[in-house]
Amino acid sequence: MTNERKNLTNEELLERQQQQFENYKQEQKKKSKKKWLFGCGGCLGLIIIIVIKFAACSATMVNEVDKEINKDTSEVEKDNNATSEQNAALNSAKTYSDTMHMSKAGIYDQLTSDAGDKFSAKDAQYAVDHLKANYKENALKAAKSYVKDQNMSKDAVYDQLISNAGDKFTEEEAQYAVDNLE
Repeated sequence: MTNERKNLTNEELLERQQQQFENYKQEQKKKSKKKWLFGCGGCLGLIIIIVIKFAACSATMVNEVDKEINKDTSEVEKDNNATSEQNAALNSAKTYSDTMHMSKAGIYDQLTSDAGDKFSAKDAQYAVDHLKANYKENALKAAKSYVKDQNMSKDAVYDQLISNAGDKFTEEEAQYAVDNLE
């Protein structure tokens, strides 16, 4: 080999060394890519995948809890042609149904009342027509409140629920409520 080196010119030796160095650099690049993939890069990728899966599971759980919490709430019927006043009346109607458990007639009266929201009769009617509420359940919740907070009898609760001065539930809604009191 030393004889072979002696026969090679300096330029040829330099070229051979350059080629060996290039081969060495390529081998090192391949090794470093493998190390990164299975080292830091692999760990980073694994962490990202775990975070994405955790976020997806969390979002699913939040949606399920939200559905459970809001299962008894009323819904509004979407109407792209509604005026801003009609939408405002509908949002108020939903609030009255969901939080105060009011009857359809009670909501209408509250929306049109001078002491209430002061909506026009047309906007209030739009709101109660487009509110999808379970008025029987609203009557039951109101009835439970009367029994618990005011110690009312079932007969007194029924009378309060159908009274024009009271809740203004229908007789069917009031009877459902009284029949389902515990």
